[in-house]
Amino acid sequence: MRDKNIAVMGDKDSILAFKAVGLDVFEATDAQNAGAVLKTLARSYKIIYITEQAAQLVPELLERYKTRAFPAVIPIPSCAGSLGVGLAAIKKDVEKAIGTDILFKQ
Repeated sequence: MRDKNIAVMGDKDSILAFKAVGLDVFEATDAQNAGAVLKTLARSYKIIYITEQAAQLVPELLERYKTRAFPAVIPIPSCAGSLGVGLAAIKKDVEKAIGTDILFKQ
């Protein structure tokens, strides 16, 4: 059996390129579908890349997986461009850890 390490989920146009390099890809089109796909992937994969648009459909699930070691759920830009979701999460985590914004000074 093949060891499942990395999955990518999101809209079809954004994830097809990942399939070309050998990663497992899963389409997520709406909130209900994205939630079901993410829960299923979390049982089998160690790293899950999720497009920012799909991530916005399931914020409560992302918060749940954020406190666990595995799977690591990582937002990535889609082919439509970045929404800044990943960068906003990093900023929030840094502020929580040290008490101030040292990255963006805003």
